[in-house]
Amino acid sequence: MRDHHSHREHSDGRDGFEKRPGPGRERGGRGPRVFAPGDLKLLLLALIAEQPCHGYDLIRQIESMFDGAYSPSPGVIYPTLTFLEESEMILGDAEGGKKRYSVTDAGRLSLTEQAIALDGVRMRIEVSKRSLRGHDRPAEIHEAVHNLRHALQMHHGRWSPEEILRVRNLLNDTAKAIVDGTAVQPAQEKAE
Repeated sequence: MRDHHSHREHSDGRDGFEKRPGPGRERGGRGPRVFAPGDLKLLLLALIAEQPCHGYDLIRQIESMFDGAYSPSPGVIYPTLTFLEESEMILGDAEGGKKRYSVTDAGRLSLTEQAIALDGVRMRIEVSKRSLRGHDRPAEIHEAVHNLRHALQMHHGRWSPEEILRVRNLLNDTAKAIVDGTAVQPAQEKAE
């Protein structure tokens, strides 16, 4: 019988970094799978062992590892943190309404036992980062993509129909201008 707790973090078999099914997938199904199952747990544990931090800090650290080419969603990070906490690998101390995570002795022991696996995770990150970034895109472009992702995340899922159309038009107009090599014209409300 399988232990349902060991699979809670990704009951669908994903750590949230590979392709997502369906028409709403974020990356359109492009790009390589970044982590093997269990890698995200190990990486988060290692990052927390380096320095206690909040979930948002972990998202930013992982995004930085990928030079802004990938940012894991809170919907991937927080369930994994809950799993690690329930497994007594980390402790979550609520301060000011936000949990600050720190590693436990059991977590440190687990990291020691999995040192080779952690090296493998870090190696896969480097390979995936190069693949996600490409070799021809300058750091300034990656910073701009990071700013765009951050702006979109600030909505926290609260999108009015008008805002959806406005942002869609801005993004589509910008994409077209990049392909055409022209300047972006001010977004006009487009009739559907």
